[in-house]
Amino acid sequence: MGPVRRTTELGLLLLAALIVACGYTLASLGGAGFLFDDLVWLLGGLIGLFAVGHLGIRRLAPNADGLLLPLAGLLNGLGYVFIARMNTGLAAAQATWSLVGMAGFLVTLVLIRRTRSLESYRYSFAALGIGLLLLPSLPLIGREINGAQIWISVGPMSFQPAEAAKLALAAFLAGYLVDKRELLALSTRRFGPLYLPDPRHLGPLLVAWSVSLLVMVNQKDLGSSLLFFALFVVLVWVATGRAAYLVLGGLLFGAGAFGAYHLFGHVRDRISIWLDPWPVAKGAGYQVVEAAFAMADGGLTGTGLGLGNASRIPARETDFIFAVVAEELGLAGATAVLLAYLLLIGCGLRIAMQTEYAFEKLFATGLTALLGFQAFVIIAGVTRVLPLTGVTLPFMSLGGSSLLANYVLIALLVRISDETAQRRVAMLDGRTVLSAGSAELLS
Repeated sequence: MGPVRRTTELGLLLLAALIVACGYTLASLGGAGFLFDDLVWLLGGLIGLFAVGHLGIRRLAPNADGLLLPLAGLLNGLGYVFIARMNTGLAAAQATWSLVGMAGFLVTLVLIRRTRSLESYRYSFAALGIGLLLLPSLPLIGREINGAQIWISVGPMSFQPAEAAKLALAAFLAGYLVDKRELLALSTRRFGPLYLPDPRHLGPLLVAWSVSLLVMVNQKDLGSSLLFFALFVVLVWVATGRAAYLVLGGLLFGAGAFGAYHLFGHVRDRISIWLDPWPVAKGAGYQVVEAAFAMADGGLTGTGLGLGNASRIPARETDFIFAVVAEELGLAGATAVLLAYLLLIGCGLRIAMQTEYAFEKLFATGLTALLGFQAFVIIAGVTRVLPLTGVTLPFMSLGGSSLLANYVLIALLVRISDETAQRRVAMLDGRTVLSAGSAELLS
């Protein structure tokens, strides 16, 4: 099983490197009209980066799923192509963070050899996650950028602690629900049409609701609020198998959003822009309108790499990078990017389904839900399916914090996949030995 997966992974990584190199070539020809001098260096760097990740998996997790790293590398590489096409200075920073992300990927595989060992530290992860969420509120290091106070600065370095907090909270909730899932699945009280357990067992869900509202109110960050609450609701539902938690979660979030809309001006502004950006097209709704024009210009097949007018969108390297993709690659290219995310999410859910241990199953589900919801929330915001929230598009948007956290997330899924495959191989070997022993006795 392991050698076949690693051979498939190597082939897919080489294909991803080829796609990214061809994209960079087309972007340089379309934008500047000539090949950039660093094309050979880019191709060599990509192959080197992918090779390091592949060799790390071959050595540290030889039986892991063979699709996770190629899909993450493809999205990371495509994101770099578009960032380099728009801003060469930022491209250097993104390349550096890609190296840091791969280093985080390998360090995670080295340090975490047994995923279930994280279950023992669930309350430590809870404290760590909440502490990270509150860091931007501190007076000396907290920073407000573009209306959201989600950054901290230490010297020349700035990063978003919420990116690390999401992994810590996923580990906490998975560990907590392993012990409490039976109690949460029991129906002892009736609340209108819903049958729910004793209120004291609803603590995690109510805490999630409170923390989500705290983040939304204090830091003006709608994206993280929605992301964290979705994580809690999904994991409680998966752990208990009770659809009532989805209904209750929807009601709680709806009540919180309704209250926030009437109490806080920045929430009303986001909703107003979502419903009708045209009256404020020269103000707060400018980016949403320009993103719509860019995607419309792309049509079915796009304007071509390097031939779009990305400069019209101020946040083109971060929040609106998907609009640039849709403009230059068209509906076909944007759909291909969506399919890459769907395949990545499918791999994560398959890993969750294959493992037989409750903590690994819930942890893999939570990690996959974080990745999927984050991609959905920002793409839905760019296309006006949801209000724009300002989270990054995983692996593609400019941002070191997000890139590092998502590579660590992929490494955790790789570790769970490898452990599950190892147990399956050991079980099959045990059955073979037992069958051979039985045959020898009969003979």
